[in-house]
Amino acid sequence: MKVKILVVIMMLVCVTFFSCDDTTDTIGTSLTDNLDLLKVTTDTFTVTSKSFVADSVLARNTTGYLGKIRDPETGAYITGDFMTQFNTLEDYEFPTKDSIASLLDGEVIADSCEIRLFYDDFYGDSLATMNLTVYEMNEPMKEGVKYYSNFDPIAENLVRTDGLKINKTYTLTDLTVNSDTRWDADSYTPNIQIRLTDPYTDKDGVTYNNYGTYIMRKYYEDPTRFKNSYNFIHEVCPGFYFKINEGIGSMAYVFVSQINVYFKYKSDSTFLGTSKFSGTEEVLQTTNITNDEQTINRLVNDNSCTYIKTPSGIFTEVTLPVEEIVTNHENDTINTAKLIMSRINNNNHGEYILDVPQTLMMIPKDSIYTFFENEDIVDYKKSFIATYSSTYNYYSFSNISGMITYMDETRQKGLESNPNWVKENPDWNKVVIIPVTLTTNSYSQIVKVVHDMSLTSTRLIGGSENSYDPITISVIYSKFSHE
Repeated sequence: MKVKILVVIMMLVCVTFFSCDDTTDTIGTSLTDNLDLLKVTTDTFTVTSKSFVADSVLARNTTGYLGKIRDPETGAYITGDFMTQFNTLEDYEFPTKDSIASLLDGEVIADSCEIRLFYDDFYGDSLATMNLTVYEMNEPMKEGVKYYSNFDPIAENLVRTDGLKINKTYTLTDLTVNSDTRWDADSYTPNIQIRLTDPYTDKDGVTYNNYGTYIMRKYYEDPTRFKNSYNFIHEVCPGFYFKINEGIGSMAYVFVSQINVYFKYKSDSTFLGTSKFSGTEEVLQTTNITNDEQTINRLVNDNSCTYIKTPSGIFTEVTLPVEEIVTNHENDTINTAKLIMSRINNNNHGEYILDVPQTLMMIPKDSIYTFFENEDIVDYKKSFIATYSSTYNYYSFSNISGMITYMDETRQKGLESNPNWVKENPDWNKVVIIPVTLTTNSYSQIVKVVHDMSLTSTRLIGGSENSYDPITISVIYSKFSHE
């Protein structure tokens, strides 16, 4: 029944293409003749798949992931540490120096200073005790460099060995804040507070009573240091790195990092002033993901299924039977090629099961780095999107005919100049299924595609020892017969 419906649809499409003419005197006859000449056929082919280790991914997200958790389904440990720089408004100004009421020995000081890491979501137990260390960056991370999720600023000697270093024990539910305030969503955003109130010594050996005082005096020495974010990052504050030391059970999704400098100033009266410098999209932020390598390798070697795990964990590699699809159909048009990737339900039903990835992208295996580095957008020729259907428990790539055509054309061009091209290019018909996060505009057009860095996990039907029905790709061909 489904095949008949599809044939009718294809016929209607063909009517649309062939009904445009300068005259209408033979339209009835021409339509009838064209439909009689249209031949539609279908076929189904088996697809193979396997898990693929994602050693690292381009960390271009604006969310910082901080914490350590254990996936209850697979036992895999995931740690998130992140680095952020801070933004300043163009031509930022403190109050005039002579209006500052916070003074020490006649010099301007900050009363206090802090970093707050605001999170809008988290995974795990908000009462799990965690411990982190805040490291001052020695220099800014470089503009234009592609930083991946395995980039470690400490290992790359980008943190100050003699700089600010603060240890902080925390729970995501801050019990020092009363419950009435925490439940007031209009006035309170959950956050991790890190006080910068200890004496601070800068690179020139000058010691200040706290980090806020350092920031204020840098401004009054030369306000151009605050003229824009570039100057602020390179001349005042190159950023901070937040690294988890101990604890397991929570992962915070940090959407804003903020330095707050508190001081008093005088006008008609004395007021409490606050200067805020935030980590935003205008400045660089990267997350360093550490996966349990032993567990990841164990999962990849499980051939009874394939895995999708984020962040930066496991993708699924699929081999498309391109040669089988095009053989004996050289003169046909491939109208549709539908591939369904079905989930295997999780047998664990604990409180902290990881979410199912919602959006998957299919791209050629040789494009898994360049697609994201070039900030490409889905084009439905060499890249395709599928969203998770909770109703059917699968991801449907409804029509990847463009991918089949592209791969076949690439193969044919390669063989024209090199008869060993297929053997020398073993990945020519392989694609990788990658979890992604999409940004759309007001017209629902995709304008940005980045790696999904949130905590998700699922198993898919597939693998060389698959005990379920095999994965298949359903193809519809059409051509006009001249017999």
